[in-house]
Order: sequence, then structure tokens, then C-alpha cells
Amino acid sequence: MNVYETIVNRRTVRKFKQTPVKKDDLLKLINSARLCPTGANLQSLKYSVVTSEEKRKLFYPHLKYAGYIPDWDPSFEESPMAIIVVLNDNTIKPAAKAEADSGAAIMSMSLCAVELGLDTCWIGSANKNEIRKIMGYDDNLDILYVLAVGYADQEGEAFDSDETVKYYFDENLKNHVPKRTMESVLIDFE
Repeated sequence: MNVYETIVNRRTVRKFKQTPVKKDDLLKLINSARLCPTGANLQSLKYSVVTSEEKRKLFYPHLKYAGYIPDWDPSFEESPMAIIVVLNDNTIKPAAKAEADSGAAIMSMSLCAVELGLDTCWIGSANKNEIRKIMGYDDNLDILYVLAVGYADQEGEAFDSDETVKYYFDENLKNHVPKRTMESVLIDFE
């Protein structure tokens, strides 16, 4: 699969098989993020990888996987086998200035995951105060995002829609994700 195919076929996954993720694969994800471009090349992002069942059980109640599906309450047995916390070292750069950097890093990890046969869910809705307590992060580390990593236990598809941005699950828990049409996002092409 080439890069373009990887990008257009990658889907967010919210239901995972309980198959462990190899440490080497997780290190490849971190390395792909480490080598991303960053503003002024300051490289303020840090990463924390959680794979132990004990820590994942502590994390799980503090992550929201599907904001548009409020009545879906996945069990721990559907949760990711690895969690990568993306942190910003605020002694290097303020967290507000690290948004673009974190986006590049998370997308790099997500695309690398596809090549490795893994799937991801980029999570912004997390109880960061509780995660900080669980992990004991220093005050200079701001939690930006969480990336759930594992092997998909659900399918997903994108479809063109200018009517809604709300994804939904069908009766088989297949994830249907609307994407704005090319006509609505392309302003000029001269």
C-alpha cells in the first residue's frame, strides 16, 4: 500500500481485539513521531506508553472513545492493548504552541500503525487530571492527547457528506464516518 492509499483507507477504531502489541512496533510508532517536523525544531513532545493491564484498567474510565455515540459503553475487554500519551514539555514550548506538532506526530504514528497492521483512535476527550495522577507526570509535562493502539475488532468506512460530521455505528458496530465532499473543501484550483 502506498502513502496515499494508507491515508485514504485509514479509519479510527474504537473496538479492539485483546491481542498484545509488540514492544518493537510501539517503539517504531514513537520513532515515527520523534522524527516529525516541529515548529522551530524545538521538539517539545514526549511520549508515555502504557501496556500493562493494571495501568490500562486505571486509564480506561478516563477516556472517551466515541463522543457522538453517547449510549455506547464499551467494556474493558474491547479497549486498546496499548495507550500512547502525547505530552508537551512546557519548559521548551507552551502547550498551546504545540498543537500542530502533536497533530503531525499523531498522524505519523497512525499511518505507521497501518503499515504495521495496527489501528488507532486519536483521543482528545480524556480526564487529564486523573491521568496525571495515575501516571505521576511532572508539572512541566502537559497532556495533549492520547492515542489508543491495537488490532481492530470493528470495521469502518468513510463516505461523502456535507450534511453531517457525526459518525455512527450500525447494528454490527461498523463505524460509518462522514467526510465533507471535495467540492465543499476545495475553494480554488486555478
